[in-house]
Amino acid sequence: MLLDKKETIKIKKMVEIKNISFSYGRHSVFNNVSLNLSEGKIYGLLGQNGVGKSTLLKILSGLIKLKSGECLVNGEVPFKREPSFLSEIYYLPEDFTGPAISIEEYAKETGKFYPRFSFDKFKEICSQFDVETNRKFTKLSYGQQKKAIIALAVSLNTKVLLMDEPSNGLDIPSKIHLRRIISQNTTDEQIVIISTHQVRDLDNLIDPIIILDKDGVILNRSLYEISQKLRFTIEPAKVDGALYCEPALNGFSTVTINRDGEETQIDLEALFNCALLNKSTIKSLFGKQVIAGDIECE
Repeated sequence: MLLDKKETIKIKKMVEIKNISFSYGRHSVFNNVSLNLSEGKIYGLLGQNGVGKSTLLKILSGLIKLKSGECLVNGEVPFKREPSFLSEIYYLPEDFTGPAISIEEYAKETGKFYPRFSFDKFKEICSQFDVETNRKFTKLSYGQQKKAIIALAVSLNTKVLLMDEPSNGLDIPSKIHLRRIISQNTTDEQIVIISTHQVRDLDNLIDPIIILDKDGVILNRSLYEISQKLRFTIEPAKVDGALYCEPALNGFSTVTINRDGEETQIDLEALFNCALLNKSTIKSLFGKQVIAGDIECE
């Protein structure tokens, strides 16, 4: 669609975080994190173990109270856990142990609290995952339980879906199904935030990319923006001045500044490692985040 000059596109901010910090006792998890995340996106939340990815998701879901800073999710304060908030958000933890009832029964009981729950979609996704819904959770393997709860999470159709390491415990075919299921069932009115340290599992799904560090956000950009600033190549030898260079199967996986505007296929693992090694350079290169709100097109 072509836009007239100065036409304004309304992009709803689903998550607004300003200068939040969190610690467990004397152990600081992260400091001064600020993020603005918009609807219609599947965000990848990347970071090393211990930088607070899971903690951040719990803060967004209202399971943990903020100690400093401000946070709004879908226009509401998460920790107040108002019914209107809870009916539009679902948090899928990394580890889940289901009760001693059937998957189908659990889905129906949980779905009562979510106005857009689709039991038909739940059954369809379970079928794609090869999960029998008449079986009890306690009779399933960890991977089967994980697939069942993913099917439920997606079929609840909440505006906000938070997923912590959803690919853990899944075999390779199930990881392929996971990517397809999430991409096919996310609408422009929803936001999905996926925390992961297995970036290759979610290749071709997550966009934008958030890289979190204990001292804040290193990067929060779309794949397109990243491809405009960085080049990802396999080189026969180490490249002088490269931001990142690591031995690969056919040479060296290399990340350099994109000086000629040529787009390359982004290697998420190389991007992640590059950002951790060059925090100040990456922050400087991408500059201040453009807040997702009213975008005026000239």
